Amino acid sequence: MHDAGFLKAQPIAHRGYHDMNKTIWENTLSAATRAVEAGFAIECDVQYSADSVPVVFHDDDMERLCGVKGDIRAKTAGELGLVHVGGTSDKVPTLRQLLRLVKGRVPVIVELKGRAGDDEGFAASVLESIEDYRGPIGLMSFDHWLLADLKGMAPPCPIGLTAEGNTEQAFSSHAEAMALGLDFVSYHYGHLPNPFVTQTRDNAIPVITWTVRDEAAMAHTFRHADQMTFEGFDPRTIATV
Repeated sequence: MHDAGFLKAQPIAHRGYHDMNKTIWENTLSAATRAVEAGFAIECDVQYSADSVPVVFHDDDMERLCGVKGDIRAKTAGELGLVHVGGTSDKVPTLRQLLRLVKGRVPVIVELKGRAGDDEGFAASVLESIEDYRGPIGLMSFDHWLLADLKGMAPPCPIGLTAEGNTEQAFSSHAEAMALGLDFVSYHYGHLPNPFVTQTRDNAIPVITWTVRDEAAMAHTFRHADQMTFEGFDPRTIATV
């Protein structure tokens, strides 16, 4: 087990501290820079490129973020590094590029976006990308097979479950994942409180929430969890951005 207490320290900017994709787009180096400058932790997503490199990107398809159709996994990291995000000067970065920018100044939480039956080597590539990183970092995923892969390779950092749901079936599935020896949970705030999260916190395992977009959701988070992943406002002022 690894200590994930650093996740409680400051609000976590969802996909970096973007401005809802107006001028600073999600999961870009600009969004990461803005988070560092504001003192927020950074949550980001990683996909698996055609040449087995973790790239910072959320969607399976490139159309919403890059204006071109195509599977993100069909492109190499080098090809993606030439593609503009949202018509800005930002390109699709690799995980290594984002970590070189952050340099340990704020925590980073990386969510692996898996695909059943198509993730061979993905977990290992992420661990390779962070092996020389010196700073607070955690890895998480919805996908139990990726969590099992990560835990099976003696990771150097906390591993967490991304989760949602408020049914017994959901709680049972989450408990199976936690049996891997996970270190934290990231849960949908709208499904709190619930017995799974209560027990998790009773076991001294940190719980963060996703994705908080207003003051009411923020207040709800801090009644039932330890920290929030947020977007669309500044938690320091509660003013919208």
